[in-house]
Amino acid sequence: MNTGFEGRISSVKKHSAADNAGVLAGESLCAVNGMPLRDILDVSFAAADYDPELTVRGKNGVLRRVQVQKDIDEDLGLSFESAVFDRVRLCHNRCVFCFVDRMIPGLRKGLYVRDDDYRLSFLYGNFVTLTNLSEEDFERIIRNHMSPLYVSVHATDPQVRQSMMKNPHSGEIMDKLRRLFEAGIHIHAQIVCCPGWNDGHVLEKSYRDLAGLSDYVEDMAIVPVGITKNRENLPDLQLFTEKEAAAVVEKVSKWQEECRRRLGRSFVYLGDEFYILAQKELPPAEWYDGFPQLENGIGLTRNFIAEWEREAQRQSSTDVPEHTDYVIPVGISAGKLLQPIMEQFNRRHHTDHRFIPVINDFFGHSINVTGLLTGTDILAQLPKDKPVILPSVVLNQDNLFLDDMSLEDFISRRGRSVKIAKGATELYRLLLSRPLPHNGTAARNSVPEKGTITAGNNTEYVKHF
Repeated sequence: MNTGFEGRISSVKKHSAADNAGVLAGESLCAVNGMPLRDILDVSFAAADYDPELTVRGKNGVLRRVQVQKDIDEDLGLSFESAVFDRVRLCHNRCVFCFVDRMIPGLRKGLYVRDDDYRLSFLYGNFVTLTNLSEEDFERIIRNHMSPLYVSVHATDPQVRQSMMKNPHSGEIMDKLRRLFEAGIHIHAQIVCCPGWNDGHVLEKSYRDLAGLSDYVEDMAIVPVGITKNRENLPDLQLFTEKEAAAVVEKVSKWQEECRRRLGRSFVYLGDEFYILAQKELPPAEWYDGFPQLENGIGLTRNFIAEWEREAQRQSSTDVPEHTDYVIPVGISAGKLLQPIMEQFNRRHHTDHRFIPVINDFFGHSINVTGLLTGTDILAQLPKDKPVILPSVVLNQDNLFLDDMSLEDFISRRGRSVKIAKGATELYRLLLSRPLPHNGTAARNSVPEKGTITAGNNTEYVKHF
């Protein structure tokens, strides 16, 4: 029997079809109706029909057939340790700005994986370059209508893209996009903008080309390059200066006005760091059109402030919270923008909570976003006598910081309990000591689900923002 690859089952939903058939967590799914499996997409399609037969490898290594009783399109109720059962497709580009190449040596293996897998793009919004797709991959995307995809474009100019990505096939981006568009596939586009490489007239061409295809390009995000202190044997890139960032903000603001008139949406969005570098005010929330690239760092601060203000309207200013003043570690960039709303909160509720901007000594001082803070830097720079609320983005699904410090170790070294908040609403309620909508516990990041055939993600990804 050809069972192809195997998907290790992390959990089985209680009273689901798989649970009723006796499938257990810790076993592996090998085939559905005899069909080999590559990933959870194959499982989803193969198991959509009535009463599928599963080939399961038990914990003892023995294969068995399991007949599952279910209606058409009813979920199996399985979650898997990984979305892909074969290997994650790796990136074969050598991009001059690759953050993974600039990662500090000696950390856990997952931080050095350079993935370029269209399945993770469709399922979880990971960005792909389209340079590592086989003909079979293209046909599968089109046949199964895997839309939208998240695509790292970087430049539509073939020569510029090829020089940045060091891949002879990377200049074919527009031809590959048009092939997807002809099949009705939509994309979210990203540009990691590097001064002297793909800014200026190159960026304008990319905008014009993508905006001209706005029936299929949902949006275009522009994020500034991030450079760690690890620069050995790597291309010498420069960061945006205040003047250069201001020029980008001014230009993109004009493009947004143009798109709002023509398309009814801003279409092109800047990472928060551009506004911070340029010392310009963030656009209003409505200009982010529902924050379609929030996970890419687009509009994080504006979304946080909007969520915070909505929660403030729900809470009474006459209620006095318990007398506990918290400190909340954040990146330097977020600290500058969020401090005013905390001062307003303190005046309203007679508290003394504080956002503490943490300098990133681990990766380098030019890295100033909250999601790249380490446990070591946070511990070293927080006041010793205050309780802490950690933003959930500083921890992965295993409660590890980027420097491999565990949450347990952090709490032990801190010598007091630590709370965790995901988002502005949870933080606001913790500061007021209000019950959270998650049985009183701060929620952790989770992977978005498609049905109940779900997957954890055992590879970690660092986004460019």
